Amino acid sequence: MSSIPIRDRLRSLAAADRLLRFIAVGTVGAGVDMSLLVVFHSIVGLPLVVSKLAGAEISYLVMFVINERWTFESFGKTSVRARLRRLGTSNGVRLGGFATATIVLVVLTGVGFWYPLANAVGIGVGFFVNYSFESLLTWRVHRQ
Repeated sequence: MSSIPIRDRLRSLAAADRLLRFIAVGTVGAGVDMSLLVVFHSIVGLPLVVSKLAGAEISYLVMFVINERWTFESFGKTSVRARLRRLGTSNGVRLGGFATATIVLVVLTGVGFWYPLANAVGIGVGFFVNYSFESLLTWRVHRQ
């Protein structure tokens, strides 16, 4: 168990410059996710949830690379092993955001929302899950 108090962990999330970078990267990721959702679902004809999974996973990889090089560039070791650990952690963490976004997508489309709009709302809700856990678990900003 870590000896870092919860208030210090929460304070580490409030770094405005890092939060703004994460939002910018998330905007790029949302564009990738949304574009691929439409391509996979409307053009390729894959089921909605399969399309969401494929688009989300590709966007997560894009966002990881940008976050690793820009948002969290001063956090963590730079060895290949350390980066692969962060990639694995990031992908695991993003499952929570993916689950949140997908539940919102399915619920909103179930009540008649247009699926790209429902996806955008889900991405927005999942953002808070992703930022918190990426900061604390993947890049461990509270330890710096």
